[in-house]
Amino acid sequence: MYLVRPPFLLKKFYPELLWRVKTDEKIIYLSFDDGPHPEITGWVLDQLKIYKAKAIFFCVGENVKRYPEMYARILAEGHLTGNHTNNHLNGWESDSRTYLSNVITCSHSVKSVFFRPPYGRLKKSQSARIRLRYTVVMWDVLSGDFDRNTSSEKCLENTLKNSRNGSIVVFHDSLKAQTNLYYTLPRYLEAMQKSGFRFDLLTSLSPPASPLSSSR
Repeated sequence: MYLVRPPFLLKKFYPELLWRVKTDEKIIYLSFDDGPHPEITGWVLDQLKIYKAKAIFFCVGENVKRYPEMYARILAEGHLTGNHTNNHLNGWESDSRTYLSNVITCSHSVKSVFFRPPYGRLKKSQSARIRLRYTVVMWDVLSGDFDRNTSSEKCLENTLKNSRNGSIVVFHDSLKAQTNLYYTLPRYLEAMQKSGFRFDLLTSLSPPASPLSSSR
């Protein structure tokens, strides 16, 4: 079960995180989680090139080590990357020392000022430490492409109906999301572009980078 739009109370509890970019311009901020993947990430990059769209890829450290060529391609084609922990850890289920250590390990492979917690789950204590080094990026629209109980048509509807000026939209460049992603992404890009939207890069809201430590 997931909500396409994040609950108001969750945003109220974490107002310091980036949920949406405030703008009057017709700009969408695309994001892709859990890669890189040798086939799916490459397909996504091909689609983005067709529509002259930019995006941020929140990468799992172990996948970057497994597929360094694909990670290099993301950067070479002008996209951003972000830290998504080294092993896709759930912050709610991890003690802070272990979680922060995992973020640090990922940072050795993913040089970035952006972070997104897997599953969107992050404790307040973890958030406070991570925000010393990163802009923590959440989302305004969750496509639901990862949910195999969600049809491809519903996934497309989720994104089209809920996207607005400054929306941060989440897709996944992963095997689990492949069917819904392959149907939704090109149709979404085309429809939003015809509606006058462009797909731009995020700007960091973080202070100057400082070392992240897993110690208390």
